[in-house]
Amino acid sequence: MSDTAHAPLAALAQIAPRHGRVWLVGGAVRDSLLGRATPDYDLAVSGDARAFACELGRAAGGHAFLLSDEFGAWRVRGRDQDWQVDLTPLMGETLEQDLGRRDLTINAIARELGGGAAADGELIDPYGGIADIEARVLRAVSERSFSTDPLRVMRLARIVSELGFEPESQTVRLASDASAALTDVAAERIFTELRLLLCGDGLVPGLELAHTVGATAAILPELDALRGVEQSEFHSLDVYDHTLVAVQRAIELEREPSARFGELAPALADVLGEPLANEMTRGQALRLGALLHDIGKPVTRGVTAEGRVTFSQHDRVGAELVTRILTRLRASERLISHIAAMTRNHLRLGFLVHERPLSRRSISITATASIAQPGATTVTASSRMRS
Repeated sequence: MSDTAHAPLAALAQIAPRHGRVWLVGGAVRDSLLGRATPDYDLAVSGDARAFACELGRAAGGHAFLLSDEFGAWRVRGRDQDWQVDLTPLMGETLEQDLGRRDLTINAIARELGGGAAADGELIDPYGGIADIEARVLRAVSERSFSTDPLRVMRLARIVSELGFEPESQTVRLASDASAALTDVAAERIFTELRLLLCGDGLVPGLELAHTVGATAAILPELDALRGVEQSEFHSLDVYDHTLVAVQRAIELEREPSARFGELAPALADVLGEPLANEMTRGQALRLGALLHDIGKPVTRGVTAEGRVTFSQHDRVGAELVTRILTRLRASERLISHIAAMTRNHLRLGFLVHERPLSRRSISITATASIAQPGATTVTASSRMRS
């Protein structure tokens, strides 16, 4: 995180006393207890959220705008968009009532601001969030934690991916009960949570929880359809488990590129770190590509007279499905075309086994597809393909 991301903290401490009582709540408090840096801050304010937001924007070099007319919420975003502060008026009579409306206990902790430091107040923890952080447990604040906003079902999976915490059984049940209502949530909100889920190093456990609670059945039924689809004798895993392996390889590639690419690792890391679309880097988009690369297999599966399993044209059909899925989720045209091209070309790596020597053009064309495949080990500096 850049130094600019700390800019609002000093301003908040100075401005807060002029706007009634102000509390830092939610993820920023949780992350501070975990020793994690964050560029996102949520505030609960007893005074005028608009006036506070405008003054904060001027003091911290940000831009203030109305976030929700219904709730009177405002957002201040840094000039370079590397930090943001959301300010929401108290909805109940007390802060504790507002915290009771949040999703998880670890997100229902607050710290009052004021005086000379951004984190000067005592922690307010009416629902045992600190103990759950220490135990690395995800626990719903109330029976209504997910039913009031079904998107929180996806957020639960995202936090598993992000933090590696384990949801307790009652919370899993509540999430499962609410997951069907995800079909009524705006696609843009769903894609935001899916994007954040993809960014976590615990993506595979996050995906498994999303399946367990019924979230993928609601928002990505095409992914659930991969389960139990048996492959040819050359595969020991069904299509879904093979997909999870591909996803894990993409994560490992980002985390430790030198393990497979040696002296080329810095160049590859630079490419994977480049912004692509929808606030995703190329490396994060690679995870999405790995997740969807075999999405066409269930509808193309066939068995020959000799008993051989085939998936004829699954790359082409898969690219069409990817376009349909990501359009449904309101992804950008750039991301859609990128992931569709990755899906359409993911078989080219295997075809190159028969080409010797490889031309620079062949390497360039297959670069994105090759690093998406489990077991891929070769890339050259000429693989810096732009799509």
